Amino acid sequence: MRKSTLLTAGLLSLAPATAFAHPHIFVEARLEVVAAPDGNIQELRNVWRFDEVFSSSVVMDFDKNTDLKLEPNELAEVGKTVRDSLADYDYYMNLTVNGKNVKVQKPDIIHVDYKEGQLLMFFAVKPAEKMPLKGKLTFGVYDPTLYTSIDFPTDKELAIVGDGFKACKQAVVRPDADEVISQNKQSLTDAFFNDPTGTNMSKLFATRLEVTC
Repeated sequence: MRKSTLLTAGLLSLAPATAFAHPHIFVEARLEVVAAPDGNIQELRNVWRFDEVFSSSVVMDFDKNTDLKLEPNELAEVGKTVRDSLADYDYYMNLTVNGKNVKVQKPDIIHVDYKEGQLLMFFAVKPAEKMPLKGKLTFGVYDPTLYTSIDFPTDKELAIVGDGFKACKQAVVRPDADEVISQNKQSLTDAFFNDPTGTNMSKLFATRLEVTC
C-alpha cells in the first residue's frame, strides 16, 4: 500500500541526502518548554505548520476516499506514520544540559490537522531522563540532514512555561551561517568526508533556545 513518498522520504529523512543540502520541506514551528513543579523539565510542546506543496502531496497520498480532503481517520494515519518513523531521529529534538545531549521519549500521539491548504502537527515529548533546571540548558528542533527546514518566525515562538523558570535567564540564538562556517571550517569539512550522507554538525546552524538557571 503506497504511503506518502515525501512524508517518508522527506519529513522522515529516509531518502538519501547529502550533508548541508538545500531543504525540500519547509516548516514554521513553535516550541514551548514546560517546567515541572519538581524543578525539572516536564515536556516540550511542538506545533509544526508545513508548506503548501508538501501538504498537498500528503493529501494526495493519504486521501483514501479521493475527496481531496483528509478525514479524521486519514489524519490519524499521518500522525501514526510520523510517530513511528521519527523515533529514529528523536523527533528532531536537540536538548542539552550543561553540554550533555538528552534524548526524548516517544510521544503518546501526534495530532494532525489540515487547514487552508497546510498540514499541521501538534505533539508533546518528554525528556528520556531528568533535565534539572540547573546550569545551562539548550532546546532546538532541527533535521540533521537539512532536508527539512524548521523555522521559528519570531523569537516568541520559542517559549518557556512554568514557575520553575522564574530564576532563569533565556535567550534565542539564531546562528549566522557564514560565521558558523568560518569558525568550524575544518570540523565541517572532516564531518562531510567522514559521513557525506549527513551528520549532526547541522545543529550548529539551527535556531535554539538557551536557558541559564
